[in-house]
Amino acid sequence: MTRTGAYGERLGEFLRLGDTPPSLVTRSLRSTEIAVTETRNDNPVPGLSGSFAAEDAYLVSLKLLDYPDCEIWEHGRHLKKADVHAGTTYLYDLKRDPRYVIDKPLHSLHFYVPHSALDSLADQSGTPRIDPLDCKPVGHDDAIVRHIGASLREGLRRPDEANQIFIDHMMLAFTAHVAQAYGGLRHKTEPSRGALAPWQVTRACEKLEADIGGKLPLQSIAAELGLSVSHFSRAFRASTGLPPHRWLLHHRVRTAKQLMSVRGLSLSEIAISAGFANQSHFTRVFSATVGVSPGAWRRDALGAQR
Repeated sequence: MTRTGAYGERLGEFLRLGDTPPSLVTRSLRSTEIAVTETRNDNPVPGLSGSFAAEDAYLVSLKLLDYPDCEIWEHGRHLKKADVHAGTTYLYDLKRDPRYVIDKPLHSLHFYVPHSALDSLADQSGTPRIDPLDCKPVGHDDAIVRHIGASLREGLRRPDEANQIFIDHMMLAFTAHVAQAYGGLRHKTEPSRGALAPWQVTRACEKLEADIGGKLPLQSIAAELGLSVSHFSRAFRASTGLPPHRWLLHHRVRTAKQLMSVRGLSLSEIAISAGFANQSHFTRVFSATVGVSPGAWRRDALGAQR
């Protein structure tokens, strides 16, 4: 059976990494897998990379390290040699059997995007489906890919803290950007669908509150409201002022504040009860949101109760 899906273990084999590199996966667009994988090898064994099974999908690669004199291959033939610079983005069509010579240290983020995900995005947006992405072998100075990549690298480094709603949101934003920047997708302006109905806001918030750990995918919440994921995400933000993953973080902080008003609970117990991965995660998020550490906030709150 031919294996598809150029991420995780298969991407590690392609680059001859030895170990399975870390990946984050979303299935928010009709259950199609979209993934990001961070690959790094400081001491590679020189040679040509592996080969992926041909499929109607793309790798969008954000380079995190300079790679001079990169020999790029397609369809089993040498295509060109080019200097690849850190911070640039390259697109590869997996129908063309993209490969390159591995002969120096490498470090990249690779986004795996099936064309079926782009079709699903277009269908949800009510716009025509796009043609194949522009995969010319040139580097793009793409600030949005760099920004999304930096956010997802935090999740790759701390997978226990990267709740599924955050992954779904960031990967949906990434897919929409790629479709627009390299495929010509154009969203319709639909002012009548700008926000959720009050009952939908209530139900969505109830679902998020019930799953404070963030394990529930966005697709499940959107489906319960009879909406596509992309429409739900936009409308939820229009209604609440925050995207779902940020709303959930703020709800966790509110929950933690309520728990900290109860004497006898440790900060580590409060962290887990409020949906954080651990006390360190709790402290980082709380401090960034509130402006003081949980310990300092608790001392002030308990002092005011006396």
